[in-house]
Amino acid sequence: MIGSRISKRYAKALLSLGQEDGNYIEYGKDLQEFGRFCSANREFIKVIANQIFSVEERKKVLEVVLEKSPFGDLVKNFLRLLLDKNRIGGIQGISDYYAKLTDEISNITRADIVTAKPLKKEARDKLSVVLAGLTSKEVKIKVKEDESLIGGLVVRIGDLVLDGSVKAQLRGLKESLKRGEYN
Repeated sequence: MIGSRISKRYAKALLSLGQEDGNYIEYGKDLQEFGRFCSANREFIKVIANQIFSVEERKKVLEVVLEKSPFGDLVKNFLRLLLDKNRIGGIQGISDYYAKLTDEISNITRADIVTAKPLKKEARDKLSVVLAGLTSKEVKIKVKEDESLIGGLVVRIGDLVLDGSVKAQLRGLKESLKRGEYN
């Protein structure tokens, strides 16, 4: 795994090239697809990231995958460069940071929402509109369930956390009772 500073540097370099030729969105999709492939095929990433094997052996393994992929030439060359520089093991960090950068360019923010029960599409759509108004950006929502919340939801957008869960309200009530605010 490579450090986040290095991941950011590689992501920014690829993004810069993508902005020059106008294909930065496509490059991001290719990076994400390669990252998903690596996650689904743990042995593959272990082999191409492992310096026990020679660079030539690792290149051969990578080439088999790249030949069958629909990735653009620039992304294929980028992945080859990562392998040459022994940075291919950090593909997930690079891909994640690249996605973050493209979101910023496209005026998109991501919201992680934790709910006690599944959100209906109607509620999800309304929440998306409200969050878009709050952030002045398009909001991509990712929902996760956590029964320990009892009810309500927790929204995380970057550093902003909006906790409207029953669990948090009960915790606040408990603290107020401890302080003697309710007689």
